Amino acid sequence: MADPDFEPRVALASLSGESDAAWAARGADHAGLAFLGGIALDEGSRRAAERLVERGRNEFLPTDPFGFVERELRALDDRPLRAGVNVRSATRAPIRNAAELCADHDAIVEINAHCRQEELCAAGCGETLLRDAHRLCEYVETAAATGATVSVKLRAEVPGVSLPETAGWVAAAGADVLHVDAMDSESVVREVSEATDAFVVANNGVRDAATVTEYLDYGADAVSVGRPSDRPAVLGRVREATDAWFAANEPDLTAGTGG
Repeated sequence: MADPDFEPRVALASLSGESDAAWAARGADHAGLAFLGGIALDEGSRRAAERLVERGRNEFLPTDPFGFVERELRALDDRPLRAGVNVRSATRAPIRNAAELCADHDAIVEINAHCRQEELCAAGCGETLLRDAHRLCEYVETAAATGATVSVKLRAEVPGVSLPETAGWVAAAGADVLHVDAMDSESVVREVSEATDAFVVANNGVRDAATVTEYLDYGADAVSVGRPSDRPAVLGRVREATDAWFAANEPDLTAGTGG
């Protein structure tokens, strides 16, 4: 298994069309990891992203997505935080190419099985992968074969999908990190943590000591901040609470992961 760890145990979750290297650098005082992206890698995902832009969403649509990923990762090479890249693709080959770039920079490649926009799902990206665990596991295996640290961004409350069961499958396929958007089912973090030894990052509503403590008590190894990631006051509260929780509950952060 590749090394999934980072400190402090606060991550910045990707925000479409906003999470680039400059955004990550602004949060570096409070976070140990920043997920850039999401980046549409292939023709199907790019067409879907273009349709999202037409209805007013921000998206990264560089002419050369791999050149863009390379430049953004290089910009963070000397920063005191680890980088990750959240990627979307309707096909497997671009996942391998992105993972190779991430491996070169000790960055984490994150397969997006999370986005629920109709355009992305119609292209076979995002949440569609949660409903097709076999294909999701193939993506994970493809990325893991490069030696990159692999994360999967997951979403709770998808009808017909058992998130703990899916988490177990993708971890067995080679996922090192499970980045769980708990939605309104915060306790699913405990179920995922108990289902796998992967490094679990809990996401959704992380704003203060109460939310940090809840997720870490459920067994998460870290938390991530979404929309307020550009607000230093929020990031400061989250980092302080996270550091305090680990100081009280797990003094040796190298002792193990997986809840």
